[in-house]
Amino acid sequence: MSEKTYPMTLAEKEKLEKELEELKLVRRPEVVERIKIARSYGDLSENSEYEAAKDEQAFVEGQISSLETKIRYAEIVNSDSVADDEVAIGKTVTIQEIGEDEEEVYIIVGSAGADAFAGKVSNESPIGQALIGKKTGDTATIETPVGSYDVKILKVEKTA
Repeated sequence: MSEKTYPMTLAEKEKLEKELEELKLVRRPEVVERIKIARSYGDLSENSEYEAAKDEQAFVEGQISSLETKIRYAEIVNSDSVADDEVAIGKTVTIQEIGEDEEEVYIIVGSAGADAFAGKVSNESPIGQALIGKKTGDTATIETPVGSYDVKILKVEKTA
């Protein structure tokens, strides 16, 4: 059985690699030091500092494992390989909900690069799934847990 791949741009992969390096070279040693200090307080059965440090260690190790998997199975997507006006990972899309005046701009990214506050939506999100493969002028139906709505694609451009 093949492993899941993680479509992403080269820039997204490089960002993950930097995060991984930070976790391994900075956060992991900090946590190990906290554990060492907490151990010096004595009885571990009632040592809340030790428990907190161990919990943080588990969290950091989980993040490291997750990033290593995403990097190992990264599938680099080149937006140059699709038409200029076609929605794909690495493209910036301007859409407008049918019947509304407001325009929304999203950057389509792989799941590892999603950041709703920065307008970066995953190719696996309802918006991403509805828009991928569509072109300027097309309409798309976005299915969400609370209902669906139609949008018109006003502009597609390569993300700088």
